[in-house]
Amino acid sequence: MASSAAGCVVIVGSGVIGRSWAMLFASGGFQVKLYDIEQQQIRNALENIRKEMKLLEQAGSLKGSLSVEEQLSLISGCPNIQEAVEGAMHIQECVPEDLELKKKIFAQLDSIIDDRVILSSSTSCLMPSKLFAGLVHVKQCIVAHPVNPPYYIPLVELVPHPETAPTTVDRTHALMKKIGQCPMRVQKEVAGFVLNRLQYAIISEAWRLVERLRWTCWCNPFFLAAALG
Repeated sequence: MASSAAGCVVIVGSGVIGRSWAMLFASGGFQVKLYDIEQQQIRNALENIRKEMKLLEQAGSLKGSLSVEEQLSLISGCPNIQEAVEGAMHIQECVPEDLELKKKIFAQLDSIIDDRVILSSSTSCLMPSKLFAGLVHVKQCIVAHPVNPPYYIPLVELVPHPETAPTTVDRTHALMKKIGQCPMRVQKEVAGFVLNRLQYAIISEAWRLVERLRWTCWCNPFFLAAALG
Protein backbone atom coordinates (compact mmCIF):
# COMPACT_ATOMS: atom_id res chain seq x y z
CA MET A 1 0.00 0.00 0.00
CA ALA A 2 1.31 3.44 -0.93
CA SER A 3 2.23 5.71 1.96
CA SER A 4 2.52 9.50 2.05
CA ALA A 5 5.54 9.41 4.36
CA ALA A 6 8.16 10.14 1.67
CA GLY A 7 6.23 13.14 0.42
CA CYS A 8 6.54 12.79 -3.34
CA VAL A 9 3.98 13.96 -5.90
CA VAL A 10 2.65 11.64 -8.60
CA ILE A 11 1.32 12.91 -11.92
CA VAL A 12 -1.02 10.48 -13.72
CA GLY A 13 -0.96 11.33 -17.43
CA SER A 14 1.89 12.87 -19.41
CA GLY A 15 0.02 15.27 -21.70
CA VAL A 16 0.37 19.07 -21.70
CA ILE A 17 -1.34 19.54 -18.33
CA GLY A 18 0.50 16.63 -16.71
CA ARG A 19 3.88 17.91 -17.91
CA SER A 20 3.05 21.42 -16.73
CA TRP A 21 2.08 20.15 -13.27
CA ALA A 22 5.32 18.13 -13.10
CA MET A 23 7.35 21.27 -13.85
CA LEU A 24 5.44 23.26 -11.23
CA PHE A 25 5.91 20.73 -8.45
CA ALA A 26 9.61 20.35 -9.30
CA SER A 27 9.98 24.13 -9.16
CA GLY A 28 8.71 23.91 -5.58
CA GLY A 29 11.35 21.32 -4.71
CA PHE A 30 9.08 18.27 -4.72
CA GLN A 31 10.13 14.85 -5.98
CA VAL A 32 7.82 14.12 -8.93
CA LYS A 33 6.95 10.79 -10.51
CA LEU A 34 5.26 10.92 -13.91
CA TYR A 35 3.07 7.91 -14.67
CA ASP A 36 1.73 6.87 -18.06
CA ILE A 37 0.78 3.53 -19.56
CA GLU A 38 3.48 3.57 -22.26
CA GLN A 39 7.21 3.91 -21.59
CA GLN A 40 7.67 5.82 -24.86
CA GLN A 41 5.06 8.38 -23.83
CA ILE A 42 6.98 8.92 -20.61
CA ARG A 43 10.27 9.31 -22.48
CA ASN A 44 8.69 11.82 -24.84
CA ALA A 45 7.18 13.74 -21.92
CA LEU A 46 10.49 13.92 -20.04
CA GLU A 47 12.26 15.15 -23.17
CA ASN A 48 9.58 17.80 -23.75
CA ILE A 49 9.89 18.91 -20.14
CA ARG A 50 13.67 19.22 -20.48
CA LYS A 51 13.38 21.29 -23.65
CA GLU A 52 10.71 23.58 -22.19
CA MET A 53 12.56 24.15 -18.94
CA LYS A 54 15.78 24.94 -20.80
CA LEU A 55 13.92 27.54 -22.87
CA LEU A 56 12.39 29.00 -19.70
CA GLU A 57 15.84 29.23 -18.14
CA GLN A 58 17.22 31.03 -21.20
CA ALA A 59 14.30 33.47 -21.10
CA GLY A 60 14.74 34.09 -17.38
CA SER A 61 11.26 32.71 -16.73
CA LEU A 62 12.08 29.52 -14.83
CA LYS A 63 10.09 29.28 -11.61
CA GLY A 64 11.55 28.46 -8.22
CA SER A 65 14.95 28.89 -6.60
CA LEU A 66 16.48 25.65 -7.90
CA SER A 67 18.52 25.49 -11.10
CA VAL A 68 17.05 23.85 -14.18
CA GLU A 69 19.22 20.76 -13.69
CA GLU A 70 18.22 20.51 -10.03
CA GLN A 71 14.55 20.70 -10.99
CA LEU A 72 14.94 18.18 -13.80
CA SER A 73 16.65 15.76 -11.41
CA LEU A 74 13.47 15.76 -9.30
CA ILE A 75 11.29 14.46 -12.17
CA SER A 76 11.27 10.78 -13.09
CA GLY A 77 8.95 8.51 -15.05
CA CYS A 78 7.30 5.21 -14.18
CA PRO A 79 5.04 2.97 -16.34
CA ASN A 80 3.82 0.93 -13.35
CA ILE A 81 1.08 2.65 -11.35
CA GLN A 82 1.67 0.65 -8.16
CA GLU A 83 5.37 1.54 -8.17
CA ALA A 84 4.61 5.13 -9.15
CA VAL A 85 2.39 5.86 -6.16
CA GLU A 86 4.75 4.31 -3.60
CA GLY A 87 5.67 7.10 -1.18
CA ALA A 88 3.15 9.58 -2.59
CA MET A 89 1.56 12.34 -0.54
CA HIS A 90 -0.38 13.87 -3.45
CA ILE A 91 -1.57 12.31 -6.72
CA GLN A 92 -2.63 14.66 -9.52
CA GLU A 93 -4.69 12.98 -12.26
CA CYS A 94 -4.34 14.52 -15.74
CA VAL A 95 -5.87 12.05 -18.21
CA PRO A 96 -8.37 13.02 -20.97
CA GLU A 97 -11.84 14.31 -20.01
CA ASP A 98 -13.58 10.94 -20.07
CA LEU A 99 -15.63 10.18 -16.96
CA GLU A 100 -15.38 6.40 -17.22
CA LEU A 101 -11.63 6.52 -17.86
CA LYS A 102 -11.06 8.79 -14.87
CA LYS A 103 -13.31 6.68 -12.62
CA LYS A 104 -11.37 3.57 -13.62
CA ILE A 105 -8.08 5.25 -12.73
CA PHE A 106 -9.36 6.57 -9.40
CA ALA A 107 -10.76 3.14 -8.50
CA GLN A 108 -7.33 1.67 -9.16
CA LEU A 109 -5.60 4.37 -7.12
CA ASP A 110 -8.17 3.99 -4.34
CA SER A 111 -7.21 0.36 -3.93
CA ILE A 112 -3.48 0.99 -3.46
CA ILE A 113 -3.18 4.18 -1.38
CA ASP A 114 -3.33 4.69 2.38
CA ASP A 115 -5.58 7.12 4.22
CA ARG A 116 -3.13 10.04 4.05
CA VAL A 117 -2.63 10.40 0.29
CA ILE A 118 -4.62 13.11 -1.49
CA LEU A 119 -6.31 12.08 -4.75
CA SER A 120 -6.72 15.14 -6.94
CA SER A 121 -8.20 15.53 -10.43
CA SER A 122 -7.36 18.19 -13.01
CA THR A 123 -10.80 17.86 -14.62
CA SER A 124 -12.25 21.08 -16.00
CA CYS A 125 -15.91 20.05 -15.92
CA LEU A 126 -16.64 16.65 -14.35
CA MET A 127 -18.52 16.84 -11.05
CA PRO A 128 -16.63 15.47 -8.02
CA SER A 129 -19.79 13.66 -6.84
CA LYS A 130 -19.70 11.58 -10.04
CA LEU A 131 -15.94 11.37 -10.42
CA PHE A 132 -15.24 10.04 -6.92
CA ALA A 133 -18.48 8.09 -6.36
CA GLY A 134 -18.01 4.85 -4.43
CA LEU A 135 -14.37 5.37 -3.48
CA VAL A 136 -13.21 4.18 -0.06
CA HIS A 137 -10.90 7.19 0.31
CA VAL A 138 -13.47 9.75 -0.84
CA LYS A 139 -12.57 12.05 2.08
CA GLN A 140 -9.15 12.45 0.47
CA CYS A 141 -10.52 13.35 -2.97
CA ILE A 142 -10.67 16.81 -4.50
CA VAL A 143 -10.69 18.52 -7.89
CA ALA A 144 -7.78 20.92 -8.42
CA HIS A 145 -8.77 22.44 -11.75
CA PRO A 146 -5.93 24.45 -13.31
CA VAL A 147 -6.07 26.93 -16.15
CA ASN A 148 -4.23 25.35 -19.07
CA PRO A 149 -1.23 25.37 -18.94
CA PRO A 150 -0.86 25.69 -15.16
CA TYR A 151 2.85 26.57 -15.31
CA TYR A 152 1.99 29.91 -16.90
CA ILE A 153 -1.42 30.69 -15.37
CA PRO A 154 -1.61 30.45 -11.56
CA LEU A 155 -5.34 30.11 -10.83
CA VAL A 156 -6.45 26.70 -9.49
CA GLU A 157 -10.06 25.96 -8.53
CA LEU A 158 -10.38 23.62 -5.56
CA VAL A 159 -13.71 21.79 -5.75
CA PRO A 160 -14.48 19.20 -3.05
CA HIS A 161 -16.71 16.14 -3.16
CA PRO A 162 -19.60 16.51 -0.65
CA GLU A 163 -17.69 14.09 1.62
CA THR A 164 -14.22 15.58 1.16
CA ALA A 165 -12.57 16.23 4.53
CA PRO A 166 -11.75 19.88 5.35
CA THR A 167 -8.15 18.81 5.97
CA THR A 168 -7.93 17.60 2.36
CA VAL A 169 -8.97 21.04 1.11
CA ASP A 170 -6.55 22.74 3.52
CA ARG A 171 -3.62 20.53 2.52
CA THR A 172 -4.29 20.98 -1.18
CA HIS A 173 -4.63 24.74 -0.75
CA ALA A 174 -1.31 24.89 1.12
CA LEU A 175 0.40 22.73 -1.51
CA MET A 176 -0.81 24.94 -4.36
CA LYS A 177 0.42 28.04 -2.53
CA LYS A 178 3.79 26.40 -1.96
CA ILE A 179 4.34 25.90 -5.70
CA GLY A 180 3.32 29.48 -6.51
CA GLN A 181 -0.27 28.92 -7.63
CA CYS A 182 -3.33 30.94 -6.62
CA PRO A 183 -5.84 28.41 -5.24
CA MET A 184 -9.49 29.41 -5.01
CA ARG A 185 -11.82 27.37 -2.80
CA VAL A 186 -15.20 26.57 -4.34
CA GLN A 187 -17.39 25.74 -1.35
CA LYS A 188 -19.61 23.26 -3.21
CA GLU A 189 -19.65 21.72 -6.65
CA VAL A 190 -21.50 23.46 -9.46
CA ALA A 191 -21.74 22.40 -13.10
CA GLY A 192 -18.87 23.93 -15.05
CA PHE A 193 -17.22 25.15 -11.83
CA VAL A 194 -16.75 28.93 -11.46
CA LEU A 195 -14.01 29.87 -13.92
CA ASN A 196 -15.57 28.14 -16.92
CA ARG A 197 -18.95 29.75 -16.29
CA LEU A 198 -17.41 33.22 -16.10
CA GLN A 199 -15.28 32.63 -19.20
CA TYR A 200 -18.22 31.30 -21.20
CA ALA A 201 -20.39 34.26 -20.17
CA ILE A 202 -17.77 36.81 -21.24
CA ILE A 203 -16.97 35.04 -24.52
CA SER A 204 -20.65 34.53 -25.34
CA GLU A 205 -21.47 38.19 -24.74
CA ALA A 206 -18.42 39.30 -26.72
CA TRP A 207 -19.58 37.32 -29.75
CA ARG A 208 -23.05 38.81 -29.45
CA LEU A 209 -21.52 42.29 -29.50
CA VAL A 210 -19.45 41.41 -32.56
CA GLU A 211 -22.51 40.11 -34.40
CA ARG A 212 -24.86 42.95 -33.48
CA LEU A 213 -22.60 45.98 -33.22
CA ARG A 214 -19.51 44.95 -35.15
CA TRP A 215 -17.70 45.61 -31.89
CA THR A 216 -13.98 44.74 -32.05
CA CYS A 217 -12.49 46.20 -28.86
CA TRP A 218 -12.66 42.83 -27.12
CA CYS A 219 -10.08 41.51 -29.59
CA ASN A 220 -7.55 43.86 -27.98
CA PRO A 221 -5.82 41.85 -25.20
CA PHE A 222 -5.60 44.97 -23.02
CA PHE A 223 -9.33 45.74 -23.10
CA LEU A 224 -10.52 43.33 -20.41
CA ALA A 225 -7.33 43.75 -18.39
CA ALA A 226 -7.84 47.52 -18.28
CA ALA A 227 -11.54 47.18 -17.47
CA LEU A 228 -11.63 44.25 -15.06
CA GLY A 229 -8.05 43.88 -13.90
